[in-house]
Amino acid sequence: MKFQFLAIVLASFSLFSCGTTQNNAMINTTESTSENTITETHWVLETLGGEKIDAFKYGNPIGFKLNDKENRINGFSGCNSFFGNYSLEAGNRISFSSLGATKMACLTLAFNEADLLEVFNLADNYSISGDKLSLNVGKRAPLAVFKKATETEPITEKYWKLKTLEGQEVKMAKNQEKEIYFMLKTDDNKVVGFAGCNTFSGNYTLQEGNRIQFSQMATTMMACPDLDINEAEFLKVFELADNFTIQDDVLSLNVGRRAPLAVFEAVYFN
Repeated sequence: MKFQFLAIVLASFSLFSCGTTQNNAMINTTESTSENTITETHWVLETLGGEKIDAFKYGNPIGFKLNDKENRINGFSGCNSFFGNYSLEAGNRISFSSLGATKMACLTLAFNEADLLEVFNLADNYSISGDKLSLNVGKRAPLAVFKKATETEPITEKYWKLKTLEGQEVKMAKNQEKEIYFMLKTDDNKVVGFAGCNTFSGNYTLQEGNRIQFSQMATTMMACPDLDINEAEFLKVFELADNFTIQDDVLSLNVGRRAPLAVFEAVYFN
């Protein structure tokens, strides 16, 4: 009888230990999943100190992204870009350090950039609900709330070679340095490219419904009299375009529902 009782006790202890191990595994998995959810995602600002913010009013969307490999934060605060380090710990703990920012002056902002940057100085934990991320300090109301940006990977980080401009096929001239192209970089929401003679750069914004907007476009000022290329006509595409369509490796930049302003083809390099 004593042996039977001992066997039952041992069996119960074994089941309890197994259950504890499973619970710990579930907790670890939850924490790991939470960390994976917050990193490598572009978070767009929705509210700051409880006040609604139009994150798309200033060209690039106001927000940030956490680089998982280097533990770096990069973001845009309405006028300036900011950057620094971050650390994640168990229990949704987060801290930011070595924060820095560019020093541009923008008098048209409807809020104080310093208030947003202060969020990263104060935040010590975060919470996720659906596609919303809250940065918090202690158990108070959120310092700021962000929304997960719409995924638009098919158009970004690709080399888009120009095929047609206003319906006309574009061929590379024999004395042309390289083909006309552009790329959308995700780290800083920059567009970079080559217009036939000059390189160009600027900012871009992607929104739901394949909406796109380019701003602050600039080019080098080289003169190429021997090239029969109307760069201004090509660059006008980025001024006018407000949406895009993409199918397989073919991208069209459009304005409204008219015929494409320009059509591009993705080029992949080994």
